[in-house]
Amino acid sequence: MECIKKITQTQLFKISSLNSLSVIFKIGIGLITSKLLAVFVGPSGMALVGNLRNFLTSLESISTLGFQNGIIKYTAENGKNENQLTKIIATVFISLLAIVTVLSGVLFFFATFWNKAIFGNNFDYVIIFKVLALALPWYAISVFMIAVINGLGQFKKVIWINVTGNAVGLLLSIGMILQYETLGALLSLVISPALMFFVMFYFINKEINFFKTIRLHQYDFQIIKNLSSYSLMAFVSSVLGPLVFLVIRKNAIEIVGLEQAGFWETITRISTYYMLFVTTILSVYFLPKLAVAQNNLETKKVFWSFYKMILPVFIVGLVIVYFLRFFIVNLLFTNAFLPVTTLFFWQLTGDVLKVASLILGYQFFAKKLTVAFIISELFSLTVLYLSSLYFINEFGIQGIVMAQAFDNFVYLVVLCVYFRKSLF
Repeated sequence: MECIKKITQTQLFKISSLNSLSVIFKIGIGLITSKLLAVFVGPSGMALVGNLRNFLTSLESISTLGFQNGIIKYTAENGKNENQLTKIIATVFISLLAIVTVLSGVLFFFATFWNKAIFGNNFDYVIIFKVLALALPWYAISVFMIAVINGLGQFKKVIWINVTGNAVGLLLSIGMILQYETLGALLSLVISPALMFFVMFYFINKEINFFKTIRLHQYDFQIIKNLSSYSLMAFVSSVLGPLVFLVIRKNAIEIVGLEQAGFWETITRISTYYMLFVTTILSVYFLPKLAVAQNNLETKKVFWSFYKMILPVFIVGLVIVYFLRFFIVNLLFTNAFLPVTTLFFWQLTGDVLKVASLILGYQFFAKKLTVAFIISELFSLTVLYLSSLYFINEFGIQGIVMAQAFDNFVYLVVLCVYFRKSLF
């Protein structure tokens, strides 16, 4: 009883509990939007949504210059140094504003090209990319501001921003999908993240007056130089990664058809929901902890607090998900999506391996191990792409989730070997 009391009083437990409520709320929103997509869009439309999601992930990383994890690290380290913190905020904000202005122009004036590149010649969604051009600056700035608050240790505020933003996004998605079906689903993907800016600004303007903080004379190129390694890391993971998934999905469409590719996007969507429990607590709580860890002993404590408290709960949750897979598919989607149940075993297996490696992977960002990260990520993406080509020809669409599980296993082994001194 005393042990349980001590656990419940720890900061990790309190943050995890609040984070879990936030994630449960987001999953609830996902239940509604997934059902709407299933009814009004279907498996084929789900594949198109998947293509746009992969493209947005890459674009969003480029628009923020991949600075997000770097901002968290340097803000955490300089939270009490007001002068340096002001320079960080001003420098990054001005840099992001410049890059998103250029990107928005490229998206707007070359919208036809992007439509063909992402959706192919049979679909006309040029309007999506013109709307995206207008929405992108708001999204990029909101990501930056949330990273600053995260780095300052304002965990609760970050979580409440996400909760409110998700609620606003839900209302938009419902209206868009009901009104415009597939087009509405694609538009909601583009517009919802941009609305986060207004939610975020309401919450944190009292914490930091950004308009007074951002001055051109505060711009410090050395800060950009320090953050450049994070850009390289983000380019590999957040730009090349989604592009590899986009190529894999196009291969799947050619080999097994658009509908089967839609089933893979469906299981990926389900995976995204429960993975939120881990990814959000990692970025909100564990990344700042790793950033300030001074030696292998302190790093080891952070690693094993994750493995002892987070990973076991996650595994139990996935076992429950597996036994409820038919119920989950029927609840979230329609009977047309029942073939997705055959993908659960390998997807869940791969996700357990992925979560076990995630905490180790965050050490790359925390300690700015740029070269090691890039090599490991390129190796992992190569393994994923080649194994997916082999497995999809042997096992159909199930081969892709098998390839993901295989890739996650190889990646975990590589990271365990590389971080053996901090881990063991």
